[in-house]
Amino acid sequence: MNVAVPAFARRFRLMGLLTVAAVYLLILVGGIVRSTGSGMGCPDWPKCFGMWIPPTDIQQLPSNYKEVYTAQRVAKNKKLALTLERLGFKQVAGSIFAHPTQYIETDFNATKTWIEYVNRLLGAVIGILIFLTVLFAVPYWKKDRVVFWLAFWSWILTGVQGWLGSLVVSTNLLPIMVTIHMGLALVIVGLLIYAVDRSQKEFREVSKVVTSSKLTFWLWLTILLTFVQIVIGTQVREQVDVVAFAEAYSRRAEWVNQLGSVFHLHRTFSIFLLIANLYVAYRLLQLHSKRLQQLAVSIIALVGIEMVAGMTLASFALPAAVQPVHLTIATILFGVQFLTAVLHHRITKLTSQATYPRVVA
Repeated sequence: MNVAVPAFARRFRLMGLLTVAAVYLLILVGGIVRSTGSGMGCPDWPKCFGMWIPPTDIQQLPSNYKEVYTAQRVAKNKKLALTLERLGFKQVAGSIFAHPTQYIETDFNATKTWIEYVNRLLGAVIGILIFLTVLFAVPYWKKDRVVFWLAFWSWILTGVQGWLGSLVVSTNLLPIMVTIHMGLALVIVGLLIYAVDRSQKEFREVSKVVTSSKLTFWLWLTILLTFVQIVIGTQVREQVDVVAFAEAYSRRAEWVNQLGSVFHLHRTFSIFLLIANLYVAYRLLQLHSKRLQQLAVSIIALVGIEMVAGMTLASFALPAAVQPVHLTIATILFGVQFLTAVLHHRITKLTSQATYPRVVA
């Protein structure tokens, strides 16, 4: 029987889940930003064209706005490259100015500007939500300090994520910056999911089931594979941008054929990911745990939707509407897999304790 949940735990769970949902919404909006080519809709950060309220007409900008913002970005990138060189990342530093669009400023487009600005506003809202999550985690300082630290580090990493967002803009969507930006978002999602689940463990009963360390291994392996696949996917997205730029954003039907080995790796890797997830889901369905069985069904459904979205992109000239869906479903799959691994670990631990009770001297 579940124990009555105190008010502080309910508040933390609600705020944590709200924040996780907001992060996923931000990932979806970020995908829309990329699919619509709005990533450089605001050439500076945190303001947009030097304004807190973005312009709606080009007449609000100086005639030489391209030269102004290109010069500002290049100056900032020179400092960044110098810092990276001092830290030993010479190859990364060199790639900043090797990027083909480094000295090219995007034409002003009011729609793209506001799409990017909404993306930034949502990021700011998430920063507030995660800060509130930290405040609501204070009662856990004495009860379960791990919950507090998980929330705290989620907040710190969100600040780092904002800083990385400024570098993504200043480097004109440099591939490695976009990849790091995406990877850190997944880390934040994982921390928040673990914090919310751990905060409720005293108040939610779980079934004790007999499982194996082999399944634990496969659970974490599928999480790692999904993380790697998402990272590879961001690199495919960068190739799409390069091809689109080279084609002057025309002949969209030919873009897929011009993608390199990373695209083929991404497509082949998806087969291994499908097999691994089906195996894990099959094993979970054999366990006498309703929650794990529900999560197994969710994993199968998400993998199926993701495969359909991927095939749609490859077969129908990369439709812009499907691109953000493909990315968002992949990140939701990562979150569900992570939650499954956490719950399985807790069930395994409880079962082990019940089988081998501690002897009190």
